[in-house]
Amino acid sequence: MIQVAVHNETNTLKCVLLGRADHSGSNPTLEEAYDLKSRHHIEKGTYPREEDLMGQLEGMQQALEKQDVLVLRPDLIEGCNQIFARDIGFVIDDFFFLSNILPARAHELNAINEIIGQIPSEKIISCPKEVHVEGGDVIVYGDYVFVGYYDQQDYPEMITARTNRNAVSFLKDFFPNKKVIGMELIKSKTDAYNNVLHLDCCFQPVGHDKAIVYPQGFIDPATYDWLQNFFGQNNLYVLDKNGLYEMYANVLSLRPDLVISDPSFVALNQWLRSNGIEVIPVDYHEVSKQGGLFRCTTLPLIRKP
Repeated sequence: MIQVAVHNETNTLKCVLLGRADHSGSNPTLEEAYDLKSRHHIEKGTYPREEDLMGQLEGMQQALEKQDVLVLRPDLIEGCNQIFARDIGFVIDDFFFLSNILPARAHELNAINEIIGQIPSEKIISCPKEVHVEGGDVIVYGDYVFVGYYDQQDYPEMITARTNRNAVSFLKDFFPNKKVIGMELIKSKTDAYNNVLHLDCCFQPVGHDKAIVYPQGFIDPATYDWLQNFFGQNNLYVLDKNGLYEMYANVLSLRPDLVISDPSFVALNQWLRSNGIEVIPVDYHEVSKQGGLFRCTTLPLIRKP
């Protein structure tokens, strides 16, 4: 039996689902790719090789297990890209939510049926059909739940828009005692430097009272003003467009004083260490070519205070 529990993004990680890259099929065409960074590398001829992705995920698993984290993996679906486990579900408190994800990815849920079967049925929540949500857009922070969404007229045609306003309303109703903060994200069909695929690509809490943020990632400038007031300007690591593209915000907290980050994020890692947060370097540069990083490939099931 798995008693899921995530009350805070930075609490000590005890059990996590890690994606997989083996037997994922042939490289996608431009038309089949559903994120801008993948399209960029398909065009350049630098789309990652399966064996390189597998090696980097193996390095991630080893880093997690060295910190006594129980690592679970989804069952294999032949010909399916299963690397980004974060989006197929998410945990808030002791509830596991099944995401309504892109139809092209819906069968990824079948690969975690055995894991879901170990969670008490009354703790498994299926989001209503009209609620579009992926786990990368949901960040739990104690009494707060931050939700990235998109609510412009072109939402139906925007392949990079994964979570709608209905998700914000749904979570507000489900958790009446929490402060659910909706944050509308900038989206683009063509420019990876002006597109925020998920909230965790432009904002993520770290430590006890700090956060990484890209101020221009939000449609409403007041969102960044709110974050400045909430965390304090001196507690924010502010990204530029390149930091957004390289996904500096998408590190993974193992506990308040320990994160996994890419060794190429030199300035960010120095800032983390200067603020008492140890950094475990894991090379994920090939994974990043598919438009996600450390948080994207992991779905925490249990975090302990």
